[in-house]
Amino acid sequence: GVGGSFPRASAGCSDGILFANNEKATMQNLNDRLASYLDKVRLLEGDNADLECKIREWYAKVGPSCEPRDYSCFHKEIEDLQNQILCAAMETNKILLNIDNNRMTADDFRVKYETECGLRQNVDADICNLRPVLDQLASCKTDLQLQCEALTEEMCCLKTNHEEEMSCLRKQATGDVSVEVNACPGPDLRKILEDLRCQYETLMERNRKETEQWYACKVEEVNLEVITSSQEIESSNKQVTELRRQLQALEINVQAQLTMKENLESSLAETECRYNKYLAELQAQISCVEQRLAEIRAEMECQNQEYKTLLDVKCRLEQEIQTYHCLLE
Repeated sequence: GVGGSFPRASAGCSDGILFANNEKATMQNLNDRLASYLDKVRLLEGDNADLECKIREWYAKVGPSCEPRDYSCFHKEIEDLQNQILCAAMETNKILLNIDNNRMTADDFRVKYETECGLRQNVDADICNLRPVLDQLASCKTDLQLQCEALTEEMCCLKTNHEEEMSCLRKQATGDVSVEVNACPGPDLRKILEDLRCQYETLMERNRKETEQWYACKVEEVNLEVITSSQEIESSNKQVTELRRQLQALEINVQAQLTMKENLESSLAETECRYNKYLAELQAQISCVEQRLAEIRAEMECQNQEYKTLLDVKCRLEQEIQTYHCLLE
């Protein structure tokens, strides 16, 4: 019985020793791995602490450390800059609108000026055309005055001749009367002379009236023509004076508009230059902020990657520790 049980005992003892040796090797392997993991964890914790110190230092230099992701301090500045850009665009549009309005006004004034110049040229041409007519009317008036004087002289001569003839006829009539008294009775020369005198006076009166009527008509026509020409010349002079005054006013207004246009263009150029510089500065600031944000984002991604790596290592360590606890149990 003893001999039979010994091999079994010895077999059990050898199995126990083997199992004990395997457990020791496993425990030793686990201890070594745990020690290596703990060393790696300590190393990663030190690296993490160094990285956190660097991050704190960077936030202490660049921005607030308590709120690394809070960019609300830039929102107000960005909003103000956007409002300033909108205001500058509105002012630029207003200036462009004023320039267009001034350009249209200048075009209107130029058209009016050209129209007035054309009217002035037409008036000058009419005046030049009326001057020969005026000269002709003056010559006609002089001729009519000469004719009137000639007719007056002729009338005086006719009156003188008539009086002389009448005196001669009276003398002859008186002489004939004495002869007739002494001689036989003849025709009544006094009656004949009276009839001739009446006829001659009637004819002379009719000629005088016709001549006076013709002269009055001609004088009236000439006066009407002279009055009409004088009125036309006076109205033309008034129009020329008014056109000259309007021309001077338009030239002054055009000069003022051109000066205003030059001032507005210079102001627009200065405003554009100033706002271009301001926008360039803002763009540089925005680019700098974007670069900082990109750097912060890259650092955050790196930190997230390292955090994921550490979390993965932590999970593995927890699994290993759990396995270690299970093996210890």
